[in-house]
Amino acid sequence: MNYFVFDIETIPDIEAGRRLYGLQELGDEEVLAAMQLQRREENGSDFLRLTLQKIVCISVLLRHQDQLKVWSLGEPGDDEASLIRRFFAGLERFTPTLISWNGQAFDLPVLSYRALRWRIDARAFWDQGEDNKEFRYNNYVSRYHQRHIDLMDLLSLYQGRATVPLDHIATLLGFPGKLGMSGQEVWPAWQRGDIAGIRAYCETDVMNTWLVFLRFQQLRGHFSADQVDAEEVLLRGLLTQSEDATWREFLAAWTAAKEEGL
Repeated sequence: MNYFVFDIETIPDIEAGRRLYGLQELGDEEVLAAMQLQRREENGSDFLRLTLQKIVCISVLLRHQDQLKVWSLGEPGDDEASLIRRFFAGLERFTPTLISWNGQAFDLPVLSYRALRWRIDARAFWDQGEDNKEFRYNNYVSRYHQRHIDLMDLLSLYQGRATVPLDHIATLLGFPGKLGMSGQEVWPAWQRGDIAGIRAYCETDVMNTWLVFLRFQQLRGHFSADQVDAEEVLLRGLLTQSEDATWREFLAAWTAAKEEGL
């Protein structure tokens, strides 16, 4: 196995908004309010354009040979550019199958825009056969290729009205779903300096994505039921060994769901 499950967390890029809309005289909160007003006028939503999303966390699960590891890239104080460099360096090193939930529409475009901003080399991601001939017919960029599996995109059969949130499907399958935070709470958490909380939240999303992916592999006949069970046992073992409060909560919620027959 060679899988790289990933998720990012973002905050508004206040400095970019200040430059884009000529708001040099305003404070951060005023700039954010103006950015959100501009977006509401454009499409009726406060959700900022992907170019105005600043990455503050990238969490990953690596399943490589006999290795299973979950972590957030870099250290809590690392800047955005170093996090993005680490992500693309991981692709260069392992050439894994990328697994995401909504990565095609959000995570990967944001990573690409921000990589442009910081002049980062992401050649392994963008290779479509120029460097590695195998990538000509199976690469990370083309929507219907398999080096990146966006579970939300694929399970909805590429129909926007059929998509569901990760928390929804994870909970229905008997997995813990979101714990302690939601995407809307990342910006307030960042403002109060709770970087550890953001990283923990992002890591639980990665864990839920992996568990959903295992079921998907069984659904399409790539894993047997025994293989899925073995992967879940391996993951439970990892959680059991952890002293981290988040993983203890995750394991307790997962165990409770199993006891209910989910």
